[in-house]
Amino acid sequence: MYNRALFDTISAKLGKGKAIILLGSRQVGKTTLINQILDGRPHLFLDADDPSTRLALTEPTTAQLRAILGSNDTVFIDEAQRIPKIGITLKLITDQFKNVQLLVSGSSSFDLTNEIQEPLTGRSWPYELYPISWTEYENKVGYIQAEQDLVNRMQFGFYPDVLNSTGDEIEVLQNLVNSYLYKDILAFGNIRKPAILEKLVRALAFQIGNEVSYNELAQLVGVDKNTISNYINLLEKAFVVFRLGSYSGNLRNEIKRTQKIYFYDTGVRNMVIGNFQPLELRTDVGALWENFLMAERLKYHAYSKNDYTKMYFWRTVSQQEIDLVEEKDGTLTAFEFKWKAKKTVKTPTAFKNAYDVDIKIIDRSNFRELLD
Repeated sequence: MYNRALFDTISAKLGKGKAIILLGSRQVGKTTLINQILDGRPHLFLDADDPSTRLALTEPTTAQLRAILGSNDTVFIDEAQRIPKIGITLKLITDQFKNVQLLVSGSSSFDLTNEIQEPLTGRSWPYELYPISWTEYENKVGYIQAEQDLVNRMQFGFYPDVLNSTGDEIEVLQNLVNSYLYKDILAFGNIRKPAILEKLVRALAFQIGNEVSYNELAQLVGVDKNTISNYINLLEKAFVVFRLGSYSGNLRNEIKRTQKIYFYDTGVRNMVIGNFQPLELRTDVGALWENFLMAERLKYHAYSKNDYTKMYFWRTVSQQEIDLVEEKDGTLTAFEFKWKAKKTVKTPTAFKNAYDVDIKIIDRSNFRELLD
């Protein structure tokens, strides 16, 4: 059992008159986290994977809801995206049963975000849960074991079931990718040709750390540019990948409106390309390290209170590049990622001269500085 960073954050919101919404991919531990938060607290559990629960919560009347909720003042609805028009139902509960603390989990943001955004405006606390973070992992196993396990975590990632299945990581990841991660995409994305989606995901997995061209992907996969855009949007909503835009400010030759795409979990990425070779035999160690750190930095910001930092990469047409540029309150910070940094690392002078920002080199020896 891992102590999740959101435990205290969500616990502090109980009883404050708003619904708590927890989104995240399948198998990241949403149900476990909410059950931990509600441990010892009487509550009603409603599982939307159960057809009878879905039927009961689809457009119920206030009287029907009163019968369903009974005397419970805490209600947990799991996998809520499976319930048609769930936003209206949640609004009814929040408005008509003000003594009820509502907690809702969803394994995709396909329909759930759209369904609840308008009905629950001002009525909810939304959160996103990701695979176990490095900090959560290290807090459980300790500094030394975590340090010894860094390479394994880059290889196999941080899904809870993977962490709990030493020796069977590849089999667990295979089941995870085949049975869960694509499940929501195929079910909610109205995708008629799964092979195209799998081909696209594989292409993205080989391009981490590089700028992504939708035109090139379209030619590679054999579909049009709009289909590529739609599929990538679906992959984002299913918490498989996330995008990083390019930063531009003062320089004329900065690349604008391009993006990079990273995976939330490097284990999933390695499963997609079928490569679990030792790091010393791999040609993609730099890209894998970059993806690992980018995902961990995203988790760090997501779990920090009142953190609205924007993340970008930076590049010029002359190929000067910085892996990560962050902007908060008008202040920039910059990071360059190296698996094994040399004693002297050349960094783009154009960026420093234009923005007066030093570039921090992050490698294996100091990567915790990125997560504190």
